[in-house]
Amino acid sequence: MIPSGLMISAPASGTGKTTLMLGLLAAFRAQGVTVQPFKSGPDYIDPAFHTAASGRASFNIDSWSMEAARIEGLVGNADGADLILAEGSMGLFDGVAIKGASGNGASADIAAHMGWPVVLVLDVSGAAQSVAATALGFKLMRPDVTLAGVVLNRVASPRHEALVRVGMEQAGVAVLGVLPRRSEMELPERHLGLVQAGEQENLDQILTDAAAFVAEHVDLDALRAAARGAHDQVAEPMKIIPPGQRIALAQDNAFAFVYPHLLAGWRAAGAEIIPFSPLKDEAPDNSADICWLPGGYPELHAGKLAAATMFRDGLRDFAETRHVHGECGGYMALGAGLVDKEGVRHEMAGLLGLETSFAKRKFHLGYRRATLNAAIPGADAGAQLRGHEFHYASILEEPDTPLAQITDSNGLTVPETGTYRRMDGGGQVSGTFFHLIAEGA
Repeated sequence: MIPSGLMISAPASGTGKTTLMLGLLAAFRAQGVTVQPFKSGPDYIDPAFHTAASGRASFNIDSWSMEAARIEGLVGNADGADLILAEGSMGLFDGVAIKGASGNGASADIAAHMGWPVVLVLDVSGAAQSVAATALGFKLMRPDVTLAGVVLNRVASPRHEALVRVGMEQAGVAVLGVLPRRSEMELPERHLGLVQAGEQENLDQILTDAAAFVAEHVDLDALRAAARGAHDQVAEPMKIIPPGQRIALAQDNAFAFVYPHLLAGWRAAGAEIIPFSPLKDEAPDNSADICWLPGGYPELHAGKLAAATMFRDGLRDFAETRHVHGECGGYMALGAGLVDKEGVRHEMAGLLGLETSFAKRKFHLGYRRATLNAAIPGADAGAQLRGHEFHYASILEEPDTPLAQITDSNGLTVPETGTYRRMDGGGQVSGTFFHLIAEGA
């Protein structure tokens, strides 16, 4: 059975969603409540924090790139839990202009489809009763989305709280929690979001503090009682074709951006995942059928990767006879060179001619549709894929054969096509800045 759920959302990014989400997960876990976390939208970093806080793998669900059946199948991972908490992305109603597989990517789409009421996190700094107008607007914006109540964040004083509560009472909006200002609760960030969970040396203490903070200032019983759900039966998960039977997967702080639902889907299909660490100068397992290099932060570890001769030599040998594919950061690592933010060029694997630079950063962000010109592991030539792009790299050279025809969510052509190269021994190397989420036109 699928338990009831809530969507933790906000009017915008930076309002405290993740702090509240982690505190709730850790606080409920401390009470013995089993919570299944989800993340709405394309995000690699938050789910790892969710998993650490809840003790259960967190999965991304996304209405632009996933059909309703795939979303429902992923929500099936909540079977046996007591409660579902899903963390939204950006603002509750923020999405793209043109609808995708089952929506426009907004967290509101997921909340409406799954019947999960919304807990709205409001940054009330600099305002009082006027905040209620924001809450009322969110309550009325979409009739198919239910507002369970609000959690007030960055409250300055008891007097400030009292004034905000007056407005909420007038608007008929329940206040589920009041979080005072507390700068030490903010998690460190870098250019692609939060510093990864695996890099947080004091993560256990952060989660313990967040649990205590949220338990003290949020009505956990009222919040749990507000949970609802339109789907209580476990749906059959949609199949995911694995890229190979034995998959050598780069996994460390330089290559950590791979979606949990893909790994779970590959394993469910019978594939074996063999992790290795380029940062530890490890080569892909020679018994693997294919090698997959996820995205991540090669730009932060470029010197170490350039010095990892066993990794690069082993990868080159592997690629001679088998398929190697890289996504975003993995694509950069397959290239000839990477220029870091100080302007220093570092030698990469050299399996593709790609040259990238962070000396002059260029922001790339958005959903992507790809039609493959050549096969990649798990998808044939001509296959249509959905995913997204998120990086700051500038392309200096991209000389190899274009891998795909790629458009954005509005159908406009994207110049970053990715590339591929055939090897003399029968292998193939491919890569793209496009991160795969699901198949589909």
